[in-house]
Amino acid sequence: MSELSESEHEKNHKMPSINHSYLQTKIVLALAENKKFTPFVELSLDASQIDLSQFGLKAKDELVPDVCLYKGVHKFEPLGDASKRSDMPLLVVEVLSPTQSTEEILAKFKAYFALGVKSCWLVIPATAVIAIYSTQGFESFGSQDMEIFDKTLDIHLSIQNLWG
Repeated sequence: MSELSESEHEKNHKMPSINHSYLQTKIVLALAENKKFTPFVELSLDASQIDLSQFGLKAKDELVPDVCLYKGVHKFEPLGDASKRSDMPLLVVEVLSPTQSTEEILAKFKAYFALGVKSCWLVIPATAVIAIYSTQGFESFGSQDMEIFDKTLDIHLSIQNLWG
């Protein structure tokens, strides 16, 4: 059996839903308000520098987060495109789809941290919770909170903007 790329694996096992798509969009719009960063949706990240199987991942050499965030403003280059990005983002966001397990996502987070990502967010639509992970631990934010605060990256987002 041949190795599946992360995107092929996700197409086979990750069935995005309406809530998944909605939250992905709301998160990108909220993150895009901060002009210090540029968000990307489902960008292929080159993970060939580490062995992803050590984290229990089937992906061979790429990871594709739902949303990722890079420092600075991205300049669109009509004649310069690439299928993968080799430099790692500061932040990755994974929205739990109905067919994914949290263990699957947390395994990806371990790989992201090993690659140098600073912060990982797990968005759980069914409970309206966002858990923000760093190498120091995690903190959860739910509908009772006023804002989401990523201490590692100093990012504040209004809960109302995401779930409202």
